[in-house]
Amino acid sequence: MVNVPEPEPRRGEVLLDVRACGICRTDLHVLDGELPDPKLPLVLGHQVVAEVAARGEGSERFEEGDRVGVPWLGWACGRCAYCRSGRENLCEKAEFTGYHRDGGYAERAVADERFCLPLPDGYSERELAPLLCAGLIGFRTLSFAGDAVRVGIYGFGAAAHIVCQVAKHEGRRVFAFTRPGDRQAQAFARELGAEWAGGSDEAPPEELDAALVFAPAGELVPAALRAVARGGTVVCGGIHMSDIPAMPYEILWGERVLRSVANLTRKDGERFMAVAPQVPVRTQVEVFALERAQEALDRLRSGRIRGAGVLTVRPVG
Repeated sequence: MVNVPEPEPRRGEVLLDVRACGICRTDLHVLDGELPDPKLPLVLGHQVVAEVAARGEGSERFEEGDRVGVPWLGWACGRCAYCRSGRENLCEKAEFTGYHRDGGYAERAVADERFCLPLPDGYSERELAPLLCAGLIGFRTLSFAGDAVRVGIYGFGAAAHIVCQVAKHEGRRVFAFTRPGDRQAQAFARELGAEWAGGSDEAPPEELDAALVFAPAGELVPAALRAVARGGTVVCGGIHMSDIPAMPYEILWGERVLRSVANLTRKDGERFMAVAPQVPVRTQVEVFALERAQEALDRLRSGRIRGAGVLTVRPVG
């Protein structure tokens, strides 16, 4: 913990009083140097729930006191072919919160108002924080499963515990894969509606139509491909993953699809924030004061957080 100068909003930005910030495995990837060229020094955190404290010049979208969310995508150029085709998450000049721009492990932050998300009513700040990455990445990942009914989820952490609820709401059947022998995680998955839960080293009781891989373990990709039926899809939802081992072509053959997801666009955010209250998504969180950020990250690293971890921040002053 250090004191840093208070950030000042530039044109089109808002100054935010942070109230809560989710912790994410991506924070660990940045911290461990697995993602290249972060802004340094850097304030981590990209699941930021905050109140608008002040507005920079030309900032008119929000009023002071409005509650907003700041997700991973913090800025995109708006001019390149990716941005103009609705794929701003692939913009080569994009800047990401808690990576290229200071994030929410702090009392105050600034953000481009165009990339802040209005938040639904009926949720506390700590309940909202996981929706801003775990929820969003899960929602986009599930969307690439198409009309799959039998959906496998590999890695039952923050994203999975949210996407399981959305999948059930949409009438899908969920099969959960956890670390081998993790009975607590398997029980948690069944509580949230999974009809089967087992270790990632096990085969599901029937073929899957799609598999969503949230654990950053490349060795799960061949396992997921073996579990899906012909024509099935395997979607890798993380920003970083260990190397995928060599695998026989036969497990990809049969028009199976393997693809990745690059987090979110603003449209994804708007859609998910509308869907979440309809489910309704209920996030299960473990709460830590900002001063305990390192402890929270250590618990996340060792898989000792049920649901999602959230840092809470006392009001400034």
